[in-house]
Amino acid sequence: MQYKLFIQSNDEQYLGALVAAYAAKRNSRQPDAFDVEIMHYNDYPWLEARVGQRFLRGLERRPWAHDDLQSFTPLRFTPPKTMNYQGRAIVIDPDCFAVADIMELFTRDMQGAGVMCRIRPPLKEMPAYRASSVMLLDNAKLTHWDAEKTFNELFEFKKDYLKWIKLEYEADSNVGLFEPEWNDFDKLTPATKILHTTYRRTQPWKTGLPIDFTVRAKPEKSASLVKSVLKSLKKSLGGTKPGRTKDGFYQPHPDPNQEKLFFTLVSEMLAKGLIDEKLVEREMAQNHVRHDALDLCRRLAA
Repeated sequence: MQYKLFIQSNDEQYLGALVAAYAAKRNSRQPDAFDVEIMHYNDYPWLEARVGQRFLRGLERRPWAHDDLQSFTPLRFTPPKTMNYQGRAIVIDPDCFAVADIMELFTRDMQGAGVMCRIRPPLKEMPAYRASSVMLLDNAKLTHWDAEKTFNELFEFKKDYLKWIKLEYEADSNVGLFEPEWNDFDKLTPATKILHTTYRRTQPWKTGLPIDFTVRAKPEKSASLVKSVLKSLKKSLGGTKPGRTKDGFYQPHPDPNQEKLFFTLVSEMLAKGLIDEKLVEREMAQNHVRHDALDLCRRLAA
């Protein structure tokens, strides 16, 4: 059986993807039993070809943008075809860090399903749905997956991005569920197997940086809209000093242990020569990584 871990990425999340790859190998008792591939947005020209064109996402037709933090999401459906519909794949977001042996997931009994994931619980007005951010795939049962074809259908308004991402086009009989700990949303406990720092505003390596993802605006009543406009005008006139408001900036993660985990992994990678300080400095200069990243690493290594 061929096993391969695929990690989605783009320029903004590249360091996270490198750390995710390292964590998976580091915490496995059989690190040579599986391969790792980082799927970078820039290596898939069919994504860039649609920039500026409108695609169907729920009730809106939104222009596709290459500089959104999650521009890589269509890539999570590419592994079966990449592996010629053979073997097993695990696909994860670049903000997912294995703290257990990922081979336990690769080799588990899928009970005939082609894809396994977890259910994301309901949140406010959003009902529960299948979370495709971490998936175990039996590629032989997913011969109908062609990411580029489905991606193009979004722009023909034949397929909906949200339904695709939530696996709503997949037959119920082909979807199994694994334990929430294999995709633990911003929760790090002794039971956690893959930590997913999914709340983007508090990703530990982004603290203090300007937000670089598209914020979906909620419909507002006219009174609220006027208030919002006045607030924005006040900011533009200097009524609110930069850095004094949470709006528009990444915030510290509420769990310091998750920040410590990430920068401990980075510190280890630096010590082992898997990455160098120049890479981290470049990511800091491009506002992909918080500007005190190296200081945090040095403190943890001391």
